[in-house]
Amino acid sequence: MAAARARRERMSPVDTAWLRMDSSGNLMMIVGVIKLGAGFDLARMRRVLEHKFLSFRRFRCRAVVETGGAWWEEVEVDLDRHLLCVALPGAGGKAELQALVAQLAAQPLDAGRPLWQMHVVQNYEGGTALIVRIHHCIADGIALVGVLLSMTGRSADDEGFPAAQRPAEHGPPAPWDAWLKPLTEATVKAIDATGDLAQRALRAYGRVLQEPELAGRAAIGAAEAALQLAKDAAALALMDNDTVTSLKGKPSGTKAVAWCEPLTLDDVKAVGKALGCSVNDVLLSCVAGAIRGYLRARGEDIDGAELRAMVPVNLRGAGSAQTLGNKFGLVPVLLPIGIEHPVVRTLEIRRRMAELKGGYTPLLAMAILGFVGLVPRALQRQVLDLFARKTSAVMTNVPGPTDLLYLAGAPIQQLMFWVPQAGDVAVGVSILSYHGGVQFGLVTDRAVCGDPQQIIDRFAPEFENLVYALLLAPWDDALDPSFSRASLAATETAAGVAANLQRANARGDGAAADRHEAPPRPRRRKASTKAARTISAATPQTP
Repeated sequence: MAAARARRERMSPVDTAWLRMDSSGNLMMIVGVIKLGAGFDLARMRRVLEHKFLSFRRFRCRAVVETGGAWWEEVEVDLDRHLLCVALPGAGGKAELQALVAQLAAQPLDAGRPLWQMHVVQNYEGGTALIVRIHHCIADGIALVGVLLSMTGRSADDEGFPAAQRPAEHGPPAPWDAWLKPLTEATVKAIDATGDLAQRALRAYGRVLQEPELAGRAAIGAAEAALQLAKDAAALALMDNDTVTSLKGKPSGTKAVAWCEPLTLDDVKAVGKALGCSVNDVLLSCVAGAIRGYLRARGEDIDGAELRAMVPVNLRGAGSAQTLGNKFGLVPVLLPIGIEHPVVRTLEIRRRMAELKGGYTPLLAMAILGFVGLVPRALQRQVLDLFARKTSAVMTNVPGPTDLLYLAGAPIQQLMFWVPQAGDVAVGVSILSYHGGVQFGLVTDRAVCGDPQQIIDRFAPEFENLVYALLLAPWDDALDPSFSRASLAATETAAGVAANLQRANARGDGAAADRHEAPPRPRRRKASTKAARTISAATPQTP
């Protein structure tokens, strides 16, 4: 009995909430696809899993739910049950792979085993694809990117791991630690914009975990911060529903997935710099524009419409990316899908994101997830349904590795993943950067959107629309010479990106000629300034 208890660890309330969130319409699985080039070795893949993947204890544990809560219980892992080989029907192309991924996204994992599974597709476009399914109670997206990095090497011969060695196991934490630690650990990073007061208060909260006598001083230091917390809590509870569109509806449990070719990350950065926006602002504008175009094509009235997406915000500190578990908050972002002009839409998103950075919403959202993990399941459902009714989508933006990586002897050519949706939310948008590109993925419920490719295919054109709208923007040079120089620089930046887009369109989809080899890293080309200088010459100069 003592040995059995030693193999168990209490699940945190936040992870418990994700475990209990499964429903017939939505399973709480993170589903990913890794497209691999030539050289994939199945035997090496098994070694990678044994030496690296299974070194994380949670992948060796099943989830056990009892009256007193949920536990991680370590069991023997039979790799033959978790690593399966399959073949696609027909031509073994993109449509066949998407259908298989959609099928697996709606198929529950075996609750009697560790909650993960991988399928090796051995005939995808003449190469290999790996479909990965991991329950969200094990880890969030940032943590899983860390796990992926630990499994890869920088060349085909790089094993990327030492001899088998599993980390020392630790005893179960104190009951209060599982609840308090996720709410205090590294939260400063998530709300940097709130200033020095918030940073001091949150650091004090972290010290209270080790030094309870500091509780009084921590409370004093947090008094002003508590006012902002109260305001954010009220905003979360009282926020209005977003616009009703066809993307709202009760999910049936039958999924569809789609993805597009990556955008060049350097081009996205260049456009963001020209507009004074972040990469995230530009990408969110592309998302809003793509959804707008899809809804308009269906004849829906979207003038002034807004779509709310819940966007995860990382609450991990530096160096803890490979710590499993869920350590993120959720920020409600209203996408202005009713705004047609791409530049105006992007700047509006920048304004809204700047407002969110001054609050504690991510921290509060994580607190809510922890709270619902402690209450009876029926009450958890009521709380989560309240937020689901006010939301149309879940959207993630995870920064991946910048270098070309190899897995089991093969180059990773493309990475995609789809996040789960809770309650009656039926749309999930995922953005992942890798090797100089930005990959978009979309998962929908077929009862709400039967063909998500119609939305995905609008991402790249929306980015092009933003670039050309930026080129044609009426720069007002009547302010001062420094503004004139900034206007010209921004226009030259957009002209350079436009030249890249024209070259990519002339080549077709921009894919590598040999699909079995690693694609070349996208490179920045010399900016074409002809259009920029034409616009500048037509603009009156300041004396």
